[in-house]
Amino acid sequence: MLQVAYIREHKDEVIQKLAIKNFDAENIIDELISLDEKRRKTQAEHDDTLAESNKLSKEIGMLYKSGNVDEANAKKAETADLKEKSKQLSQFLSETQDALKDKLVQIPNIPHESVPAGNSEEDNKIVSQEGDIPDLGDHAKPHWELVAEKNIIDFELGVKITGAGFPVYRGKGARLQRALINYFLDKNIEAGYEEVMPPHMVNEASGFGTGQLPDKEGQMYHVTEDNLYLIPTAEVPVTNIFRDVIVKKEDLPIKCTAYTPCFRREAGSYGKDVRGLNRLHQFDKVEIVQIQHPDESYKTLDTMVAHVAGILRELGLPFRILQLCGGDISFTSSLTYDFEVYSTAQDKWLEVSSVSNFESYQSNRLKLRFRDEDKKTKLCHSLNGSSLALPRIMAALIENYQDADGINIPEVLVPYCGFDKI
Repeated sequence: MLQVAYIREHKDEVIQKLAIKNFDAENIIDELISLDEKRRKTQAEHDDTLAESNKLSKEIGMLYKSGNVDEANAKKAETADLKEKSKQLSQFLSETQDALKDKLVQIPNIPHESVPAGNSEEDNKIVSQEGDIPDLGDHAKPHWELVAEKNIIDFELGVKITGAGFPVYRGKGARLQRALINYFLDKNIEAGYEEVMPPHMVNEASGFGTGQLPDKEGQMYHVTEDNLYLIPTAEVPVTNIFRDVIVKKEDLPIKCTAYTPCFRREAGSYGKDVRGLNRLHQFDKVEIVQIQHPDESYKTLDTMVAHVAGILRELGLPFRILQLCGGDISFTSSLTYDFEVYSTAQDKWLEVSSVSNFESYQSNRLKLRFRDEDKKTKLCHSLNGSSLALPRIMAALIENYQDADGINIPEVLVPYCGFDKI
């Protein structure tokens, strides 16, 4: 959430930058500034009314002490009027603040100056590409055929138990999945991240804190009876560890990693792009989160991108890094890099990670601050990334490492799963 003071002081700049995200901000910002003026005027009037009421109360006390009862009673009637006025102003102030917040949450984060204009993923900028795309010949099979043959992932059984998008991993498929989770966590821990095991459901305040709520696209599963939400990513509970916290400057950066299942409705998804592991309602992911000083957050973003690249390099998967354009970057992000691995059997790139800097957008919602040298509190910057999302990594490994005899296991994963071939 942007800060009202910043919007007031940089109105034209904010409107211009949000246009990069294809967001027409002029009307809503005009409405927001008008509401803020009402709020400030009402707050001043409310403060004056309280001050006048307090002044009268002291005068009444003095009048009673001096025996001027009639004058004291007359002033008591004035205080009653002031209390009623204060009550009305307080109610109007609360309504105005709620309306102001409602406008604020509709305004996306300002994109970084390097974010290119664009309308969709087709306009994203390829930053780099590395790794050799294997030549599997004409007989390469997509992963949904291979896993059925080897009986390591059962999509139909998942449909029976729950529905489409909830696969069942079995045998060596389950062990490979677990191996990837442990490998990703170990790599993150080696890089200085503290492992945490957060809840898989969050309350409304947590969903709001990281920007998932209000849920504009209806992608979260809502447990209505208890008003809880199944997490779409570990980013939500992990970042909310620091909600309403003032961290010590010397403790920055704070680095956390977590494995969780993730739940997404994926409303509107259909067709060939959702086949097999390409798009699921429940999937496993290992996340990295950093809380950083504003002066260091973009250096940190670069290190997080390099960290994810190193993991994909060790797995031997061809990958590319894209900088998301204004039309594809998320509502809450200032700058995002996506990682895609190449699936040879499907002849397509599959997104496996997003690494983002949210600057102070989430921190303002979370009230996540640090105390600077001047002893004043300032908003931290928050960053997160997938390190990594498992379904499409599994798909690419299964497809790219296939041969006539089965599916080979990358050397780095063999100690984790205990076999080198399926």
